[in-house]
Amino acid sequence: MKDTFYITTTLPYVNADPHIGFALELVQTDIIARAQRLSGKDVFFNTGTDEHGQKIYQKAQEERKDPQAYVDEFAARFGLLKEALNVSYDSFSRTTDPAHIASAQEFWRKCDAAGDIYKKNYKVKYCVGCELEKTDSELEDDRCPLHPDKELEIREEENYFFRFSKYQDKLLALYKENLDFVVPDMRLREITKFVERGLQDFSISRLKAKMPWGVPVPGDPDHIMYVWFDALVNYISAIGWPSDMEKFEKWWPVVQVAGKDNLRQQAAMWQAMLMSAGLLLSRQIIIHGFITSGGKKMSKSAGNVINPFDLVEEYGTDALRYFLAREVNPFEDSDVTMERFKEAYNANLANGLGNLVSRIMKMVTSYDVRPELPSEEDVLADDQTGVKDILNELSNFSFQKAADGIWAEIGNMDFFIQSTQPFKLIKTDEKKAKEYVEVLVIKLWYVAIMLTPLLPTTAEKIKSAIKNHEMPEPLFMRK
Repeated sequence: MKDTFYITTTLPYVNADPHIGFALELVQTDIIARAQRLSGKDVFFNTGTDEHGQKIYQKAQEERKDPQAYVDEFAARFGLLKEALNVSYDSFSRTTDPAHIASAQEFWRKCDAAGDIYKKNYKVKYCVGCELEKTDSELEDDRCPLHPDKELEIREEENYFFRFSKYQDKLLALYKENLDFVVPDMRLREITKFVERGLQDFSISRLKAKMPWGVPVPGDPDHIMYVWFDALVNYISAIGWPSDMEKFEKWWPVVQVAGKDNLRQQAAMWQAMLMSAGLLLSRQIIIHGFITSGGKKMSKSAGNVINPFDLVEEYGTDALRYFLAREVNPFEDSDVTMERFKEAYNANLANGLGNLVSRIMKMVTSYDVRPELPSEEDVLADDQTGVKDILNELSNFSFQKAADGIWAEIGNMDFFIQSTQPFKLIKTDEKKAKEYVEVLVIKLWYVAIMLTPLLPTTAEKIKSAIKNHEMPEPLFMRK
C-alpha cells in the first residue's frame, strides 16, 4: 500500500461567515492529518471554498456586488481559519480558480463520453438551501426538513442530466463489499437504503440566462454547471487532475470528511460520477453530526450562532480544538453552549492539564531534575508507550476515545503526585523525591507527544519547557 494519505473537508459555501459547525469539520480533519503524519505517512490535506451556485449569486445580488468580488471577500474570511484553528492544510482550493474550472470541464467531457450526460425538459421541487432537487418522500409538510424556513422552488426548464440511475447496482455492490466505506455504520445503512429505493437522474446544469454564476458547460454557452457537479470535482482538481497525473496518482484516492447533510452527494452522487469518468473511487467517507445550541439548530434568527473566532479570542485556539475533539460527539449531533464550553475549559484544561504541567515543572526546576528523555522517534516506534494506541484512535476518527485516554493518564499522574507527595518527601528523602519527579516528567513528555495532533501548540509548549528545563507560562488561565 502507498505510504501516502490524502484527506479533504467539504468545501463550504461562502454565502455566510464561518461558523462552529465547519470549525468542527476542519479541526477533525486536521487531527486525522496530524496523526497520520506522526504515524509516518506522507499527507496531503485539502480544504477550500465552494464559490458557485444560486445561493451565492442571490447573496451577491442582494448586496449589489459583483459575484467574484463577493466570493473573494468570503474566501478571505474562511482563509483566516487556518491561523485561528491552527490547521495544517496543504491546499486551500477555490472553485473559481482557473485550474479547477478546466478540471471540471474535462470531467464533464469524460462523463459525456461515457454516455452519461443527456438533455431534457423537467419539472422539479428544488431546495435552494441544499442546492438539491427534492422528491416528495424527502419532504415534511412540503418543506425540506433541513431548511424548513425556505420555500421550495418549482423549476421547469431544459437542463443537462447525469445518468445516476445507471449506477444503482454498482453503488450497492460498493457498500456491500466495503463495510467501512462510509463511517459510522448508521450512515452506511442510510445511504444504502437511499440507493435501494431507486435513483433518479439528476440535473447537472442551469440555464445561463437565469443563473449565470458558474462553470460554463463545454460546448454549450447557454448552460453553466450545477454547483454540486462542479464542486465535487475539486477533490481531484486539488491534486492536479488532469494536468499533473503524476501528482494525482501519488495521492488519489481520498478520505472525505463531511456533515450528515452531505451524505448523498459524497457517498452516492460523487462515487457514481467517478465511476462514469473511469477513475478510482474515494477511499472512505467520514460523516459527522451537526452542532446545535440550546437544543436548537444554529441560526441568526434564533440568536444562537457561535462564532469560532470569538471563542478563540477569549479562550485560545487549543481550548476550542480540545472542546471540538473531546466534548463533541464525532458522529452524533452535539449541543454546545457557552456555559458548557467554559465548564469544560476550567475543569479539564485550566484545573486539569494546565495545573498538572505547572506542578510538575515547578518541581523539575526547583529540584533540578534532568532525566534523559527518549527521542520522539523512539517514543513513536515503541508499541509499549501507549502513544501508538492514541494515534490509531485518532486516525480511526475516535477523537473522544483518544482524548479520554490522554486525560485518564493526566488523572493517573495527579494521583501519583498525591500518593507520593514528592514536594514533602524532598525534605526527608531527596533521592527518592527526585526519582518520583523523574517518573512524572517522562510521563509528561509522553503526554505531550500524544497531545500533538489534538493540541499542537500546547504540546510544543510542554515539550519546550521540558527540554529547556524551565517553567512555562500558564497554559490555560482559569475563566
